[in-house]
Amino acid sequence: MHHLLVEHPGLQASVQDLGRVGFASQGVAPGGAADPLALRLGNRLVGNPEGASGIELTLLGGTFVAEAACTVVLTGLGVPGPWQVRDLRAGERLVVGRLGPGARAYLCVRGGIDVPPVLGSAATHLAGSFGGLGGRALRAGDRLPIGSAAAEPVQFRSFDPAQLPDYVAGPLRLVPGAQHAWFSRTAREALVAREWHVADHSDRTGVRLRGEPLPVPNRELLTEGVPPGALQVPPDGQPIVLGVDQPTTGGYPKIATLAAVDLARLGQLAPRVAVRFVWITAAVARHLQRQRAEVLDGLH
Repeated sequence: MHHLLVEHPGLQASVQDLGRVGFASQGVAPGGAADPLALRLGNRLVGNPEGASGIELTLLGGTFVAEAACTVVLTGLGVPGPWQVRDLRAGERLVVGRLGPGARAYLCVRGGIDVPPVLGSAATHLAGSFGGLGGRALRAGDRLPIGSAAAEPVQFRSFDPAQLPDYVAGPLRLVPGAQHAWFSRTAREALVAREWHVADHSDRTGVRLRGEPLPVPNRELLTEGVPPGALQVPPDGQPIVLGVDQPTTGGYPKIATLAAVDLARLGQLAPRVAVRFVWITAAVARHLQRQRAEVLDGLH
């Protein structure tokens, strides 16, 4: 079996796939790639199944060495497009510098990263210390086995993310959340009228926003289930948008939920960047998701 050597892991690199489905009732978040769109596209570029495991890089990139010839690609808004497939020679070093403007990049290797699945997924759950490589972030000296997940010939070796303009830029789209009616009209309008900034201590669990506080409802909420993308408003009025490693229950009222088509953008929000929102209906959100799927299905 061939391996990819981690020479330098950057800030926080981990093995991720498309996550775990069906374990929320047991308190296990879906996890997986914070930007699943970038991982899916990367896998398609190298001929893997869309859900094959890759390496998620955060903010600072990393350095990797191919111990044998292999085919790789870097995707995600953390690297400039177009994203190009590369054929690495044995011993060749791949250096990924500081990422930007997006927070994350995905290193996909033809064949996938071959680590044992836990609850049906190879995704690293850092808080729970399971999945991936020993349930932890990658370290210098780790040797990642390259598997045999590749099932298709490489059909296209380059993709320009500009083909998906709403993935690259624009306001994040919201549908009304479970407690939407608890919030005043002033609060609902202020959420989309104001510019917010991503707090430094945001992570895969949630993106914390900073700005003029929203008016909060004078009601208490019993703990209930929450999905990825839920926009909670705690008592300080500073919104939190839950990410892929979110707790499966929460007690803050949810004024909104991020449209599924924009969950990939959520995973790319870097600290201190500006964020704006816009309200859409659930029907429009479903249409946008179908439209995105049609674009991806048409790639060749």
